[in-house]
Amino acid sequence: MKIGELSDQTGLTVETIRYYEKKSLLPEPNRTASNYRDYSKIHLERLLFIKNCRSLDMSHEEIKALLLFQDRKEDDCTCVNIIIEEHLEHVTQRMEQLKSLQKQLINLKKQCKGGLSQDDCGIIKELSNKKRYKKSRHNHISLDNKIHKK
Repeated sequence: MKIGELSDQTGLTVETIRYYEKKSLLPEPNRTASNYRDYSKIHLERLLFIKNCRSLDMSHEEIKALLLFQDRKEDDCTCVNIIIEEHLEHVTQRMEQLKSLQKQLINLKKQCKGGLSQDDCGIIKELSNKKRYKKSRHNHISLDNKIHKK
């Protein structure tokens, strides 16, 4: 099937499909005589797997590790459990960061008295203050040394 049909069946853009190919999450498809990419059911299934992983906010590194496991049928699922445990830890940390961000935004919103000029706007004054807001980071946990590679 052509990339447009694959895009329609997965709900992913053509650009996203090509990006996953470039990042080696998706194997290169065969080429037709006219050099068009020719995708198979395997590509469709793999893209749906990737899409499900992305909907759980998994990183490309985590997805690659899961795909590696999926391709090596002889392994037990211990490494998959490790990946999910690590991802759950990341999600928990991210939730804590988001709660902190929420508190900062609530406090910032309280600075608004409403109806004032821009020069008197409490939010603008607060954001212009030298006091720095704590940046919330969105980093996935590195899986290096967490998963055995054969």
